[in-house]
Amino acid sequence: MHIAMAASEAIPFAKTGGLADVCGTLPIQLSRNGHTCYLFLPAYASAKRSARNIVDTHISFVVDMAGKPMTAHILKTHLPDSSVEVFLIDQPLYFDRESLYSDANGDYRDNCERFAFFSKAVVEAIHRLHLNIDIIHCHDWQTGLIPAYHRVGFHDFSWYRQAASVMTIHNLAYQGRFWGADMPLTSLDWQYFNWQQMEFYGDLNMLKTGIAFADLITTVSPSYAREIQQPSDGCGLDGVLRAKSNRLMGIVNGVDYSVWDPTHDPHIAQRYSNEDWQLGKRACKQDLQSSMQLPIRADVPLIGLVGRLAEQKGWGLVIPLMERWVDHRDVQWVILGNGEARYAQALESLARKRPDRVAVRLEFSDLWAHKIEAGCDLFLMPSRYEPCGLNQLYRLRYGSVPVVHATGGLIDTVCPTTDVSLREGLATGFSFTGYDLESLENCLSKAIDLYSHSPNEWSKLVHAGMNQDWSWSRSADMMVVAYQRARELAAIEGRL
Repeated sequence: MHIAMAASEAIPFAKTGGLADVCGTLPIQLSRNGHTCYLFLPAYASAKRSARNIVDTHISFVVDMAGKPMTAHILKTHLPDSSVEVFLIDQPLYFDRESLYSDANGDYRDNCERFAFFSKAVVEAIHRLHLNIDIIHCHDWQTGLIPAYHRVGFHDFSWYRQAASVMTIHNLAYQGRFWGADMPLTSLDWQYFNWQQMEFYGDLNMLKTGIAFADLITTVSPSYAREIQQPSDGCGLDGVLRAKSNRLMGIVNGVDYSVWDPTHDPHIAQRYSNEDWQLGKRACKQDLQSSMQLPIRADVPLIGLVGRLAEQKGWGLVIPLMERWVDHRDVQWVILGNGEARYAQALESLARKRPDRVAVRLEFSDLWAHKIEAGCDLFLMPSRYEPCGLNQLYRLRYGSVPVVHATGGLIDTVCPTTDVSLREGLATGFSFTGYDLESLENCLSKAIDLYSHSPNEWSKLVHAGMNQDWSWSRSADMMVVAYQRARELAAIEGRL
């Protein structure tokens, strides 16, 4: 197949979260599997700094933005160590900014205009570059207009009649919702501004647009696909998604094991495999404790947390638990991430109170993420909701046993410990269902008890987790099935 992907971020060019990991890795795996893949990104300042060997295609064209002509210029590079061509949509007024979506004052006020421009530029760039594609694969709200342009025949581009569209929801909570008066920026007729397609309580909703017009919708785990069709987790779009249930698939994201594997990780103190993990993790734990200025103790359970300091990630439960335990439970905590000030301040306070038990780095750092994955005994991920999650997949490979809230992709990737699952060698972690402090405390206590008192059973958990295969090869095969289904649906409707 020939696949064009459009996204607002991808490693190594621009990243704020897991979307970048997916969009920087999936095209490479598809290419290895024999498909031709192209990737379209905004030409952010960071993208132009990160790209190697940028080539000027000498293709430029004017995009109408509600009567304001804006020029799109197309640059070309490649995803590292691959044949995947990356096309950067260059317009400095929109994209030459240090941050992708916001600054210290909040979201950029022209985000609707920026990504409407990007979507229009992508559909025209495919035409100008003469790419004969079978699939246009769009990721999240920033590209939600593209399936609409494809479906309604915006301009007379021949590739519309050859391709089907796929829309992937990475996190339904982020929808690209703007006031209705921004509709002219899309250049689409007002007839589409209705409750079934683009309108959402009087506003323009970019993600809803993509869902409404795409031939097929995917999201990042089967459980999340089911959850978002319910009012409790549908973020107001559950009705739209239920109406599209026959076009909705859940596919778990993959892991790039060339980066996330302790057998060849250059960032950790000692490399290890499933055969010698006890020696390797002991060395990595000692290195982590030393680096974080914690007492070096092999016996104490070391709990790691990595990610955004946000309510979604469960910090409303974690911090009260830490406050309850910090003086009374002999465990150590290592935390990496930044985000909401209220959580950062609470963590800093705990670290000042008990520097022998709590170590905090308020930043994002790949180096420290690798060190924590290898050095901690348990990894805590009590997200209120989690579309897929990548961190728990990394920790499985590193032998850091995950303790998770039973939601979304966490359900699909972590097998909870029971007498039966442990005996049969299936258990890979611990999970709790009730989203409250007591449920979290009971679950984490159970994990710590097994770690401290049952080393043989703990070894079974570690071995089972490290043997899991969540590589992109598996996920890419499933994505090709989705592409084929999208084309089948488009053909049934007579559009192919």
